[in-house]
Amino acid sequence: MKIALIGATGFVGSQVLKELTGRGHQVIAIARNTDKIEEYPLVIPRKGDVSSEEQVAELVRGSDAVVSAYNAGWTHPDLYNEFLKVSQHIQAGVKAAGVKRLLVVGGAGSLEVAPGVQLIDTPQFPEEYKAGAGAARDYLNILRNEKDLDWTFLSPAIEMHPGTSGVRKGTYRTALENPVFDENKKSIISVEDLAVAIVDEIENPQFIKKRFTVAY
Repeated sequence: MKIALIGATGFVGSQVLKELTGRGHQVIAIARNTDKIEEYPLVIPRKGDVSSEEQVAELVRGSDAVVSAYNAGWTHPDLYNEFLKVSQHIQAGVKAAGVKRLLVVGGAGSLEVAPGVQLIDTPQFPEEYKAGAGAARDYLNILRNEKDLDWTFLSPAIEMHPGTSGVRKGTYRTALENPVFDENKKSIISVEDLAVAIVDEIENPQFIKKRFTVAY
């Protein structure tokens, strides 16, 4: 397939790029700075501003699916509003381009850890991640009203950070609204296996117009 990948140089996006090309897919690799994208026969680097609906439409037109690993950056001074605004521009741009399939990589903060209690609302949730997690949660609620696109929202495991990198097991478990925990009561996945789950969902959709989560 021909996949447009937004955020192709980021923590998640760079691994998705590797996984997609490893499986033989052609990738339109979209980033603010394409210098970090290695030259590869299956990769078409495209520099662009995804805060513009028109630019998004131009960048992704002709693709079979769009994967958005967009992240405004944890240090952005207005992270909450920036993430919400740009995510909606991406959504609108994908529609304007006539692409039907959109997979959005979100956060774990909106997963329910107890009946009616989301992770972000628990006392132990780190304050520094609340703006980004809150934006992802609110965007998921917007996305749930999307009728035209075949969208999917993927929440990673609760623990997915650089310290979990370097492992590609090729296996994971899924759930919808609740975190997946292992025998040690940990919800954890490597970024490499998150990328496996993303590409699996693009190749063989199981969660159309749904949110799902993955962990070991």
